[in-house]
Amino acid sequence: MCGIVGYAGNNEAVPVLLDGLSKLEYRGYDSAGVCISGKDGIVVKKSKGRLSSLAEKIKSEGGTEGKVGIGHTRWATHGAPSDINSHPHRYGKVTVVHNGIIENYAELRSSLTKLGEKFSSETDTEVVAHLINKYYIDDPISAIACACGRIKGSYALGIIFDDIPDKIYATRCDSPLIVGIGDGENYIASDIPAILGRTRNYYLIEEGEIAEISKDGIRVCNFDGIPVTKEVQTAEWDIEAAEKGGYEHFMLKEIHEQPKTIKATVDPRMINSVEGILKDEIIDTSSIKRIKIVACGSAMHAGLLGKNAIERLARIPVDVYIASEFRYCNPIFEEGSIVIIISQSGETADSLSSLRLAKKKGIPTYAIVNVVGSSIAREADHVIYTWAGPEIAVATTKAYTAQVAVLYLLALRLANDKRTINKDEAVSIFNAFSSLPDHIEKTFSYTERMQKLASLNSNINNLFFIGRGQDYSLCHEGSLKLKEISYIHSEAYAAGELKHGTISLITDGVPVIAVITEKDVAEKTISNIKEVKTRGAFVILIADRNCVDEKNVSDICDELILLDSTAPLLMPIICAVLLQLYAYYTAVYRGCDVDKPRNLAKSVTVE
Repeated sequence: MCGIVGYAGNNEAVPVLLDGLSKLEYRGYDSAGVCISGKDGIVVKKSKGRLSSLAEKIKSEGGTEGKVGIGHTRWATHGAPSDINSHPHRYGKVTVVHNGIIENYAELRSSLTKLGEKFSSETDTEVVAHLINKYYIDDPISAIACACGRIKGSYALGIIFDDIPDKIYATRCDSPLIVGIGDGENYIASDIPAILGRTRNYYLIEEGEIAEISKDGIRVCNFDGIPVTKEVQTAEWDIEAAEKGGYEHFMLKEIHEQPKTIKATVDPRMINSVEGILKDEIIDTSSIKRIKIVACGSAMHAGLLGKNAIERLARIPVDVYIASEFRYCNPIFEEGSIVIIISQSGETADSLSSLRLAKKKGIPTYAIVNVVGSSIAREADHVIYTWAGPEIAVATTKAYTAQVAVLYLLALRLANDKRTINKDEAVSIFNAFSSLPDHIEKTFSYTERMQKLASLNSNINNLFFIGRGQDYSLCHEGSLKLKEISYIHSEAYAAGELKHGTISLITDGVPVIAVITEKDVAEKTISNIKEVKTRGAFVILIADRNCVDEKNVSDICDELILLDSTAPLLMPIICAVLLQLYAYYTAVYRGCDVDKPRNLAKSVTVE
């Protein structure tokens, strides 16, 4: 949540900060602000609303000339979105921007108030400025270390001291932070896209480290002031990957990038036939007896499809947990268990905490992540990267399908190793992976159909997705995608469970999207479609053409979309693209902010 940037260099800071913040708005966009250290001393400008409101304020008020500065775009946690609650927060000689949550802020605020200190906002972050200022005499490193020693929670901090106007200080705990390395200029940022247009080289700041940034260099030390040697990282993404590239929205661009991202994720793992799948990441599978998949949101939905595939192919039991519940359900770790953490950003707070719990219990951990060098990637025992590139839209598309593809590769690898499928079946699925990008590309021929269906249903208030088996797992993601960007109430329901309550909600005109990609359950799902149709539902059926007889289903649905077949295991990936297009165009017709849906942020780095 929230995005922070900082700049120290030879150029005016404001344009650099605003550009960086524009690349981080997916992390939060309730308010924005900057602090500039320049000819007018320390100047803070901040504003409720989108970054454009801050830019207009700066343009009209001026007074922000300076070549050192920090900036922030906010996803509100403590304190409603407002000018006063916006970051940066300033107290005494200290100005701070913060991504994270200070869990003991109320206790700290109370003790500081008793000492006579006054607070002007409702935020937890203002406590940080007070604390650092309290400990600051002439040593910024010591002041930051002392303040952090009293803080409980998560944070990435950018800090400017009044009497050290040419430097920025930064530190972190659980929240992401990088330091960009430039030529005569250096940066801090929450995420790589903020600096991609200026440098691809950066340092990863570890917990318990403090970075001192000026135009002339970067110094990193621990909380005791002892220098720390850092390894330079290089971003593999380029600036074009983080731009819209002519598309109206990032989400639409990222939907259309899926043939490329699936190829990038799958092909390197398929160089040496079935036996070579994921060999670089997972050397030996013989000890794996049970799998716990832990994730949030769409990543958890990917895990549901992974569970279906692994249990069917490899006959290994799989449990899927919502990460925010995992630590609190006292999970049982049997002998031979492994934990797989799935996260696009690799910084998801609940998922990271779950990873640490598993490691504390001595359980082998595997991470499926997109961002190289992220916290989850660094801390897991084994990492499988999804090479999806930067995903800017808050609603995930290409990262989700890449996660599913990795889980399907894992299912095939486990099944082959444990000889739970025969050689011919393994080779057939293996070969189907090669043609998967082409099948996804074909789905874009249905774009006009999805636009039409979106226009027909854009004014409805409720919608249901139904399916069985892997289709039910896919329906969870289809429902989430629709509700998070169009604000339509939607639910995914196991088709066979309709009679146990939900069918009472089906009335004339209520849209129901049914999915059929498994022949074994096709007739059962068709029976459920008939049930909702007879109660007046507007039915959209998306099916593998090998699973249904077009003549027999045409009269039980209002719209029928038949997809070319591939291996049944892979059909949910292809269907997912159609459901993404449906959600996207529905949101567009409803006038929603597709890339930045209300109340949401891309990377959830707070619990």
